[in-house]
Amino acid sequence: MLEDKKPQIEFIENAIKTLLHQMGFSFSLEFQEGGENSWFIIKAQDAQLLIGDNGKHLSAFSHVVKRIYEQKFPDPPAGGRFQFLIDINDYNKKKIEEIKDAARMHAQRVRYFKKPMEMKPMNAYERRIVHYVLQEYPDIATESTGQGLERRVVIKPLDLV
Repeated sequence: MLEDKKPQIEFIENAIKTLLHQMGFSFSLEFQEGGENSWFIIKAQDAQLLIGDNGKHLSAFSHVVKRIYEQKFPDPPAGGRFQFLIDINDYNKKKIEEIKDAARMHAQRVRYFKKPMEMKPMNAYERRIVHYVLQEYPDIATESTGQGLERRVVIKPLDLV
């Protein structure tokens, strides 16, 4: 499946390596095909410098790599643009699991108390994770509310929808 994406994968790997070398980091890089996403996994000693507070540096680094990729491959093929995530020392994987756990815990509370609950503000990708995970609950509905940085997921019991 990824054979047709090989030039894109190699380009992204080279972009990551070039940027990290220019910033003076020693690291290892591994590509991993995932279910919904493909991952470029960086292992580094100075991971906290690369990750930053609440993942802000990692998010900025990912943004830069994605813009570099989009300049090189401006017209996505018929199957759509190659989707990938960058992770450093499993920070993003742990964060995704925390979001899934929090969503399930909120869903259980909504079931028990039969009242809607709001989760903390999240970015679009994090909200998408919540919506996706809670699809497995047939008696729960989710919706995003709010504006900008205050956008969050509201979880409701279906009998109140």
